[in-house]
Amino acid sequence: MCVFTKKFEIGTNTQLVAGIKDNIDVAGFVTEAGSKALSQNAKATKHADVVETMLSSGVKLVGKLNMHELAYGMTGVNPHLGTPTNYFYPDYIPGGSSSGCAVAVAEMKVDFSIGTDTGGSIRVPAACCGVFGFKPTFGRVSRKGVLPVESTLDCVGPLASTADKLITAMGCIDSTFAPVSIDRPIKLARVEVAADDQINQLVNEAIDNESVELGHTALPLIEDAFDAALKLMNFEMWQAFGDLLNTAELGSDIEMRLQGASQIDPKIVFEAETIRQNFSQQVDDALIGVDALVLPTLASFPLKRVDALAGKNDLMISSLTRPFNLSGHPAITIPLTNELGKPVGMQLVGAKGNDELLCEIARKLSRPNNNNTESVEKNDV
Repeated sequence: MCVFTKKFEIGTNTQLVAGIKDNIDVAGFVTEAGSKALSQNAKATKHADVVETMLSSGVKLVGKLNMHELAYGMTGVNPHLGTPTNYFYPDYIPGGSSSGCAVAVAEMKVDFSIGTDTGGSIRVPAACCGVFGFKPTFGRVSRKGVLPVESTLDCVGPLASTADKLITAMGCIDSTFAPVSIDRPIKLARVEVAADDQINQLVNEAIDNESVELGHTALPLIEDAFDAALKLMNFEMWQAFGDLLNTAELGSDIEMRLQGASQIDPKIVFEAETIRQNFSQQVDDALIGVDALVLPTLASFPLKRVDALAGKNDLMISSLTRPFNLSGHPAITIPLTNELGKPVGMQLVGAKGNDELLCEIARKLSRPNNNNTESVEKNDV
């Protein structure tokens, strides 16, 4: 099923098993980032900070996980290593770029996985695969030892089958993370966004309960933030990987995107920073008096797997996730069970630094949905 790119066992704890995305350094292994172009690089000589923290907390690391090449795509399709099959929704893409991370969790191969999120690369595959995914506040979890080396958008974070496991995972990768509890109604503001009617309805139903005090808000700059974040990511990816363009070892989709990225005017950095400041303030203002904002994770249903394998792409799948990479706010996706037979996720966005509160809100709101998995098949990793 092309989920693990490398299998190994590091650490001694057999009660807590995790996998790591293959753009994160593990000593003794090449950090290939799902790309043939990096496969001949030298092996990492030390663990990434997040791996060191995880191991010191008693986690058993059992392998590196597949991903969209160079973490530069949203479908999870990988022509070099194969494309993981979406466990709960096999007709749909697994999502990218942390495809293997989401599938490994859905298949119960790990208790949690650690991915990266530059424009939705944790939350999108988590939503596609029916699991939880969390992008912490920008800078909260160290990126030292992660590719690309430099990024103003990327965050390291966990995916898990339940909110409880997600909270456990955060405690394993961030020594400052201290879980909190809420013994009062949750104050949410529903963000009005353009999304499929069925998806909007499912989100509205999920927050229509006695434990929620609901208000409404708008983020007028969300489309501008998406556009600026996409251009900025492309510019930064060109700086990081532009030298690979003429190696003839990249997938065709990555070649095409890098070629396009080479044409981006460097002044986009200044323009994006202006939008970042304005949109971030807009999100901060919308959070005044509420615990979190709520909106769909995906505005529409994901691509069918067959279409993605045939070369179809959909960067708009990140239209509701990518803006919060630009702003730096923590964001979490909760799977919503439904009778449509299609993946649907609900996204919560919190104040910067309030990662613990956001995770606890997700735990309380998702209680009815937290019956998917209880234990990992630890003999089958």
